[in-house]
Amino acid sequence: MTPTPPTGPEAASEQRAAAVRSLRCADLVDALGRLHRHHAHILDLVTPTPGRVLFGPAATISYFPSCSAMMDPEHYNFGALFRQAVGPDADAARGKVLVLASNGYRDAPVGGGTKLARVAHHDLAGVLTDARLRDFDELRSYPFAAYCSGAAVRWGGDVITPALANVPVVVAGVGVLPGQYVFADDSGAVVIPESDVDAVLAGATAVREEDAGFRAQIAEERRTGQAGTGARHER
Repeated sequence: MTPTPPTGPEAASEQRAAAVRSLRCADLVDALGRLHRHHAHILDLVTPTPGRVLFGPAATISYFPSCSAMMDPEHYNFGALFRQAVGPDADAARGKVLVLASNGYRDAPVGGGTKLARVAHHDLAGVLTDARLRDFDELRSYPFAAYCSGAAVRWGGDVITPALANVPVVVAGVGVLPGQYVFADDSGAVVIPESDVDAVLAGATAVREEDAGFRAQIAEERRTGQAGTGARHER
């Protein structure tokens, strides 16, 4: 019996995943810039998982300066806020990007090999944070992609703690709403409005095709010795 092809949200998710395999962050930033003018990209990220592409809808956690008198650790901890962020349904969690906002504490670690084992067990696409991560060797052993501000060697729970889940957050100056799409590769990250994700993916593919045309034109210029024309959109 021939398997029934996926339909609805599942099919759309697979089509988007297939589209991003041939794209880079710069392609998506250019395509998004043709639709919107707001700042949506993040630079200077570090990854323990080089070569892995991160892509999926955002589930957010916002961190706050630690204060046990105001925020009971029994309720304000990574496990509890993780469940709130990704939801209790394993199928709904699959493929999401966990976005951890440091709220200015970019040198504080927000997780490592132990805490982020939850990301692997729930089949999330990975993690994006403007804070630091620990245990790069362990993180490389997991199947997800991770992008952060750098490596850390100490626990950070005495500095910041998870405070709110599934709320708008700001990561390295870029606003992220739950459900918006996050893409990250070795060159940077970009946040795409959910309603525009398919248009941006199509536009990014067109950008790559345009660039291929420009490269062919440049090669032809070298062969013929003639100057090219109409290259004002060369990247």
